Amino acid sequence: MVELGVNIDHVATVRQARKTDEPDPVWAAVEAELGGADGITFHLREDRRHIQDRDAEVLRKTVAVKLNMEMAIAQSIVRIARKLKPDQCTLVPERREEVTTEGGLDVIRFRRRIKEVVKQLKAVGAICSAFIEPIAEQIETSAECGFDAVELWTGGYAHARGPRAVRRELERLEDGIATGHATGMIVHGGHGLTYRNVAPIAGIPGWGEFNIGHSIISRAMFVGIREAVQEMKDLLILHAPEETS
Repeated sequence: MVELGVNIDHVATVRQARKTDEPDPVWAAVEAELGGADGITFHLREDRRHIQDRDAEVLRKTVAVKLNMEMAIAQSIVRIARKLKPDQCTLVPERREEVTTEGGLDVIRFRRRIKEVVKQLKAVGAICSAFIEPIAEQIETSAECGFDAVELWTGGYAHARGPRAVRRELERLEDGIATGHATGMIVHGGHGLTYRNVAPIAGIPGWGEFNIGHSIISRAMFVGIREAVQEMKDLLILHAPEETS
């Protein structure tokens, strides 16, 4: 069964709007675990727009499920990750002008630097994943760089309009999963997934985990984090592909 990683960044986004101490993303992580989350994802950005260093430190001490740190390849962040030792490190692109992470990391362009970062992170026991677009060359290069997994950017599907465009994006993801498995990597998915659009994605076989944040945190405003996480888990179970013997 595909696992659900819950991204808690936007709990911190609300807190940082007032530069105060609430809502607490660590508390949110606990609630997400109680709702059935298989992992907790956070992004320690260079500009610290939401998650702060102390959040990362306390999360490492309190999260009982898999802790997944999204991060840029900047050496200052790599040093923090090596000290923190999260269970998984997901390398992502990062631009200060963006609202949230858009598109995938260009592993081909930065392969030399990325290969060294992967080596450093694996030396402290972290699983390494690359957040990339579902492009065969990017997936194959990720495997060459030593990644254990790739997280395919599902934004193309989430932003697609019309049946033909949606089908095209689903096929790209299906091909990406096949390529990832052929290179020996686990395949994750994330970006733009919501309660309304997750069903077709969840129905594709081969996923290892989904990382979903904004939609779950938005839903949690009305029903609470535990219920919001459980609702998403129920959807993933309902639409999971049938296992073949």
